[in-house]
Amino acid sequence: MSHSRLSRLSLFFPWLLNVLMVSATIAADFPPPSQLQANPSLPDPLVMFDGTRVTTKEQWESRRKPELKALFQHYMYGRLPPTPKKQNYKVLFSDDKALGGKANLSEVKISFTEPSLERAIYVLLVVPNHVSKPPVFVGMNFCGNHTLLDDERIHLPEGWVRNNCAGAVNERATEKGRGGQKDVWNIDLVIERGYALACFYSGDVDPDTPDMSDGLGPAFYKPGQTAPAADDAGTIMLWAWGFHRLVDFVTDAASNDVDPKRIAVVGHSRNGKTALLAGAFDERIRLVIPLQAGCGGTAPSRTTDTRAESVKRINTSFPHWFCGNFKAFNDDPARLPFDQHCLIALCAPRPVLVPNAAEDLWANPSGQFEMLQAASPVYRLLGVEGLAEHAQPQMSKLIDSRLGYFIRPGKHAMTRTDWEVFLDYADRWLKK
Repeated sequence: MSHSRLSRLSLFFPWLLNVLMVSATIAADFPPPSQLQANPSLPDPLVMFDGTRVTTKEQWESRRKPELKALFQHYMYGRLPPTPKKQNYKVLFSDDKALGGKANLSEVKISFTEPSLERAIYVLLVVPNHVSKPPVFVGMNFCGNHTLLDDERIHLPEGWVRNNCAGAVNERATEKGRGGQKDVWNIDLVIERGYALACFYSGDVDPDTPDMSDGLGPAFYKPGQTAPAADDAGTIMLWAWGFHRLVDFVTDAASNDVDPKRIAVVGHSRNGKTALLAGAFDERIRLVIPLQAGCGGTAPSRTTDTRAESVKRINTSFPHWFCGNFKAFNDDPARLPFDQHCLIALCAPRPVLVPNAAEDLWANPSGQFEMLQAASPVYRLLGVEGLAEHAQPQMSKLIDSRLGYFIRPGKHAMTRTDWEVFLDYADRWLKK
C-alpha cells in the first residue's frame, strides 16, 4: 500500500470512528417504533429528533447528519457493517485493447481477510484509453458481470442468479448469458464519452432472496446470534456496503487509472435505492444517480397516491430489503421520524440526479420531485443551490442543478437515453 494511501486512511478512520460513536450513542436513545408519534407532514430535515432547530453548517455536520444516519439505520435499512481492516485485490485478466482498442478491460477479485469473509466481490472495470484519469461510474448489476459484455474471460457468478436473467438456468448463470445486458449498461457509450465503469454483481454480497443466511449478513452477527436482529442490515444496506468496497478499490491509486476524486454512483430500481444509500453514507462518492428508485429510495414513504408502491407493499413483497424495524411502519408510515428527502439531504452539498419515466407511476415520479424540493433547504444551509425549478419539468427536459431531475417517456428500465442524461449531468458536475 502506498504512503499516500496510508495517509488518506489515517485521516479518514478517526473521522469515521467519531461518527460511528456518535451514531451508536444516538441510536441507544431511540424509542421502539410503536412509541413514535405520527406526523403526516414531511419531517423537517433541519429539526433534530429532540426538536432542536439546526441553523448552522457546524450543527448539521456534527449533530444532525450523524443523527439522521443513525435513524435510517435503526428504523429502515439496518446497521451498515464495518469497513474491513484488510482486503486484497487480485487481477484476473487485463486487456488494454478491448472494445476495438478503445478501452482497458479488466476484472479484479476483492477478498477479505480482516475479518475473514467467505464471499468475494468480482469487479469488472472498463477504462477508456483516450482519457487520462477519467471519472468513474460505480454500479451494481443484477445478473452477473458476464452480462455486461460478450467476453468469455469475464467471471460467471458461482451462486444464485434470478431465473429471468439472460441465460440463467435453474437459478445459475450460464455461458448463454454473456452480453445479455449490454443494452442496459451501454459501456460503449460510457467509454466514448470519456468515463470509466466499475461494476459488481449484487449476489456476490447478498442474493436477492428472503433467505438472509446466504449472503454476507451472518458474518457480522454477534457471538451466538443465529438470525438477524431488528436493526441488522437488510439486503439493501448490505449491497451499499458492497458499493463502498468498490469505492475502496477505485480510490486505491495503485489499483487502476481512474480519478479517485471523481466517482459517480448509479443504479436502477432496487439498485437505485442502494445507490442513493451508498452515496448518502460515503462522501468519497461525488455524484449520486438513483434511477427510478421509488419507495424506499427517492420516493416518499408518506404517500396518498394509490398508483405508487407503499411501505406495506414493498415490505410484503421484499421482506429482506430492509431491517426488521421497518415493518413496524407498514400501516402507519407517518410515524417514521424521517422521509426519503432526508436521505437525499445526507448527500449535501454533492449533486444528486433523480431520473424517472412517465409510465413508471409505481415509482412515484411526482413524489420524487417533491423529495428534491424538501431536501433543498439543507443544500441552501450549506451555501449552495438545491433544486433550481419550482415545478416538475416538461418531458425529456433535464434540470441539471445540484439537485437534478429528469423524466422521459416510457417505462421502468435503464436505457441508452437514460445513460445519455447521466453523462450530460456528469459532464457538468464531474468534468468542470
